[in-house]
Amino acid sequence: MSDTILCPKCQSEFTYEQDNLQVCSQCFHVWDPAEVSAEGKIFDSLGKELQNGDSVIVIKDLPVKGAPKPVKAGTKVKNIRLRPDSDHNIDCKIDGFGSMALKSEFVKKA
Repeated sequence: MSDTILCPKCQSEFTYEQDNLQVCSQCFHVWDPAEVSAEGKIFDSLGKELQNGDSVIVIKDLPVKGAPKPVKAGTKVKNIRLRPDSDHNIDCKIDGFGSMALKSEFVKKA
């Protein structure tokens, strides 16, 4: 049984399919296998997957606390670092602003 799907919650191998979902018989966790495969990946506003080191373009003006002006739409940001466990899931440096964190829904891959 090499096609056994492990439970993402308790890592049990005793899972079964019900409708289009998987169910764990040990912890009763129910999940969609299609969603689990995309877990941990970060996508831009257009649905393209982002990787560490990519360049992105800001798609709307973003206000910055403590700065007199916003980050303008069209600003190119190079060499991003991804943080999948955070709400602001992109770490970067922007010329004129310094280090900051961005949300992936406000950028597109360059």
